[in-house]
Amino acid sequence: MYDTPLILKFDDIDAGMLPLVGGKAANLGVLTTAGLPVPPGLCVTTEAYRRVTEQAGLEKVLDALAVMAAGETRALNELAGRARELVLAAPVPADIADAVRRSAHGPVAVRSSATAEDLPHASFAGQQDTYLNVIGADAVLDAVRRCWASLWSDRAVAYRAANGIDHRAVLAAVVIQEMVQSEVAGVMFTANPVTGRRREAVIDASPGLGEAVVSGAVNPDHFVVDTATGRITERRLGDKRLAVRSLPGGGVEHVETGMAGACVTDAQIRALAELGGRVEDHYGSPQDTEWAVDAGGALWLTQSRPITTLFPIPRHARPAGAGSAVAGEPGGARIYFSFSVAQGIYAPITPMGMSAFRLLSSSAAALLGVPVTDRLDGAPQFAEAAGRMFIDVTGMMRSRVGRVGLPRVLDVMEARSATVLRGLFDDPRFSVTQRSVRPALRRLVKNAIRFRIPARAAQALLKPEKAHRRAERLGVRLRAQLAAPADATALERLDHVERILGTRAVPLLPTVVPGPLAGFAMLGLAYRLLGDRARPGELQTVLRGLPHNVTTEMDLALWHLATRIRADREAASLLLGTPAAELADRFGGGTLPDVVDRGLKEFLAVYGVRAVAEIDLGVPRWSEDPTHVIGVLANYLRLEDPALSPDALFARGAAEAVLMIKSLSARVGGVRGLIVRFALSRARALAGIRELPKFSMVTILAAMRAELVTIGTGLTTRGLLDSPQDIFFLTMEEVRTALTTAPGESAPTAPGDAATPYPATLRALVSKRREDAARERRRRHLPRVLLSDGTEPEAVAIAAPVDGALTGTPASAGSVTGAARVVLDPVGAHLEPGEILVCPSTDPGWTPLFLTAGGLVMEMGGANSHGAVVAREYGIPAVVGVARATEHIVTGQRITLDGTSGMVITA
Repeated sequence: MYDTPLILKFDDIDAGMLPLVGGKAANLGVLTTAGLPVPPGLCVTTEAYRRVTEQAGLEKVLDALAVMAAGETRALNELAGRARELVLAAPVPADIADAVRRSAHGPVAVRSSATAEDLPHASFAGQQDTYLNVIGADAVLDAVRRCWASLWSDRAVAYRAANGIDHRAVLAAVVIQEMVQSEVAGVMFTANPVTGRRREAVIDASPGLGEAVVSGAVNPDHFVVDTATGRITERRLGDKRLAVRSLPGGGVEHVETGMAGACVTDAQIRALAELGGRVEDHYGSPQDTEWAVDAGGALWLTQSRPITTLFPIPRHARPAGAGSAVAGEPGGARIYFSFSVAQGIYAPITPMGMSAFRLLSSSAAALLGVPVTDRLDGAPQFAEAAGRMFIDVTGMMRSRVGRVGLPRVLDVMEARSATVLRGLFDDPRFSVTQRSVRPALRRLVKNAIRFRIPARAAQALLKPEKAHRRAERLGVRLRAQLAAPADATALERLDHVERILGTRAVPLLPTVVPGPLAGFAMLGLAYRLLGDRARPGELQTVLRGLPHNVTTEMDLALWHLATRIRADREAASLLLGTPAAELADRFGGGTLPDVVDRGLKEFLAVYGVRAVAEIDLGVPRWSEDPTHVIGVLANYLRLEDPALSPDALFARGAAEAVLMIKSLSARVGGVRGLIVRFALSRARALAGIRELPKFSMVTILAAMRAELVTIGTGLTTRGLLDSPQDIFFLTMEEVRTALTTAPGESAPTAPGDAATPYPATLRALVSKRREDAARERRRRHLPRVLLSDGTEPEAVAIAAPVDGALTGTPASAGSVTGAARVVLDPVGAHLEPGEILVCPSTDPGWTPLFLTAGGLVMEMGGANSHGAVVAREYGIPAVVGVARATEHIVTGQRITLDGTSGMVITA
């Protein structure tokens, strides 16, 4: 009656069987067929679970879960409990029960293996149950039933909700594996999960079964090993006071140990690292493994899954050595600077937005004399990882000029990145190889002459109004050049987009730069002339309330609109009492009060090109979706104190700046005072233009977005896309292929079977990228600087201990300050959002608390214990192994937790 197997041996399982055997069993099957040392076992497939639960009455629970938000913890727990009851109460058909009983040979470990488990993007570590040293057929069957039910544990349901995984789509298989009666066991990461460094094995070990280490119940021995050389680079012994041992009749016990020395030999540590390297090589990605050593000294792998928390290493469009300029630089390690983080863009950039930046980077490279093989690939230094933009700054860091200039630029742009880069100065891999300043000087002089920068800067100093008129003319030129002809074909529009972004956009900007450059040069001159006569912060006062700042002007325009709306009581009441999304819909339908409708149209006509994360061409502009703008308007209407209004603050700042100029010039007096007054006056007159280049670039991006939407509309009409907005989840090359591929043809660049019609594969590609983007938006930690071996230098720089600090093992990078919540038992515990959880240790039952925790402090556990793994997955800073943390810290105490250095500051 049923063709799908109920039982499969590991030897018969391959990676393509995930829907049938779940993640854990699929990985064990892959390891077994690869010849790696895996204890023999089998899998009770998802077919058994499906048949047992199809009559269990789960439909109502599933319907309720489908509409439940991830933060509704209490309701999720109630539904999870109901699901467990239904699964445990469901009768097991005789053929399934008999098949399970026949698989019970000797002591076994019974582990759940869900279809959403041990995946490349979410490990689900410890979310379902494991039963060790199970003896006897009935006991095995009971453990299998409980594994099925554990698919609906509170922690598993909360984890799926947090990761956006459909509860209906998840099924449970169960692994039944020969029990390894280990003398010592533990976990091993084949890449360092804290620093990100690849090919560096991190091993935690403790006597007995590995459950003690995985659960965080023990402070294990901790080792770090260079996989390539076998050199043990770090060794820290834990107290290992507790061990989990098998009982003769089944089950396990916890016993006191107190082993003083290391529980594994150096030879075993190196053998583990070598085995980890083999596992990683087989999968092609870093792995989180569990291992055991039996009484005979044999080494076993009991589990392997991808490390899901590592940030991907940035990749170039063309690998170094494939004709790029990067290949011409000294080989070896590389330094990647996150341009996304520097721009405050934490969300992933759309594929089309990334394509746009590749073209822009090609144009910028051409200005600097850097050869570009293919402008669609971008500059040789342009790289991408996890939908974020990176710049390969290795060449700059190995140049005498770049080493001085880049950190100084970042000092005022992204200071933490500057600190990280300076920390690499002493790394011999990045020693200076380009000592001459002549190449950089030649490029600087060439571009200065080409764009008449010195002459225009001098002109701006003499007559600032000319710089302002030049800025106005730039706007006129932009509007004249950006729109493609109305009768242009789709391919002609795409050519236009590529031409504007790839050759014309960047050269427009140097025409504006001389003005603000001259202004800041004058600020620097005044700083030197004043010396110590200017107290800290006084020169910054001069830059308050700057005129000619397009961003300030935008904010004030919105405030003035709010002021007009406030005078209309009915309109103001509508904005204050109606959700912004609903008001945006009414604006689109033309049903808002006239003062709001007209005012918004006037505002958006000028500033509608802007958006949150506006440097991503794929992000809708305010003119397309004014929800955010309307929300800001409503907030302005709630501002009651006139003294705090934006226009009042701006005017007050401008007045203070003028007074400060008078005061500073008077302090030095004479001719020097006159020069200071002139310099600071010119700084005020010109520095505000600094916002115009970015606004101009955003204007260009908005115009190109409009052209692409038009192309997307045509592709949607042809049935190639589901909506015009889908075009932003394609690249320029893919759009060109779509425009030139006849209906019904297959496209070699599209994923999937070559015989599949192209429209279907294109839509599948868009769907997958939307899912990838949604998952990436949940990533909490982004590196500022990343090395090509995966190391995050900021995570390696350990700060010195300070007074009032408790120290432990860094487990999840990042820093957070907040109120502590000391919890000794998770049952009934409650955390306010952002509170730092302080506890003795954690097992999977604690993890629902992680959803609202701002950070984690544990007295026990190592960097690879369960609490540390889940903290990294949720992106919350964590420090583990902090002795007596629950005694030293009290609930409500404000603490600072640094998961990078391993410090908890309580003073």
